[in-house]
Amino acid sequence: MSELVSTRIRTTAGKLGLPHLAETINEYTRRADEGKMGYLDFLDLVLSEELAVRDDRRFRQGLRLSRLPHHKTLDEYDFSFQPDLDPRKVKDLATLSFVDGKANAALLGPPGVGKTHIAVALAVAACRAGYSIYFTSLDDMVRNLKAAEAAGRLASKLGTYLRPSVLVVDEVGYQPLERAEANLVFQVISKRYEKGSIILTSNKTFSEWGQVFGDEVLATAILDRLLHHCEVIAINGPSYRLKNRLKAIERETDVA
Repeated sequence: MSELVSTRIRTTAGKLGLPHLAETINEYTRRADEGKMGYLDFLDLVLSEELAVRDDRRFRQGLRLSRLPHHKTLDEYDFSFQPDLDPRKVKDLATLSFVDGKANAALLGPPGVGKTHIAVALAVAACRAGYSIYFTSLDDMVRNLKAAEAAGRLASKLGTYLRPSVLVVDEVGYQPLERAEANLVFQVISKRYEKGSIILTSNKTFSEWGQVFGDEVLATAILDRLLHHCEVIAINGPSYRLKNRLKAIERETDVA
């Protein structure tokens, strides 16, 4: 391929928003020559790799905007440490059929059992699949909505929690809410109902949510919408964090 044609292709690719093609056209033509590719095979190669690069760029951008605390995957989760947890149930969630159906997932259990790890891993998988995601603790969401309401910007701020395809709400139940705060949570849950998925983690059973939200009727209304289409996984096992801390203490004791 002549340098003139290569330059013209790079310029055109840049105008079409195909930066990877613009940067690698010479590499593509080299591979085509070595593989004696036909025209259609060459076109398939270029388009497939451009799409893969674009998907990866979108994935990395989605993670940056998601506010996830980390990017752990299910491959990093130690199922052997939680023998009562059926890995098949978690891996079924990882197929994202519940996200396709705009349903929800709830992960319940005491602190340290890996609820947030699984929630984040599901969100990462959803982001990889092309869904928009956003992570927040319940306390942070309530605090931000209260501040927006006081400033007359509640409708705008609600959009932060309504726009993503998947909203991860972490640590439901760690702090009790006042009724006005619980009403803000209800607005998010009700407006997302059958329009987007929620993945939540909680250290409280659903029967305790009346205490969490300070109002049994409001808690029932929230649960009614949340659980209508919801996969629930209870993790009742030892704490990963405590396990790691005990190992550290044992090492320190051995050294001493």
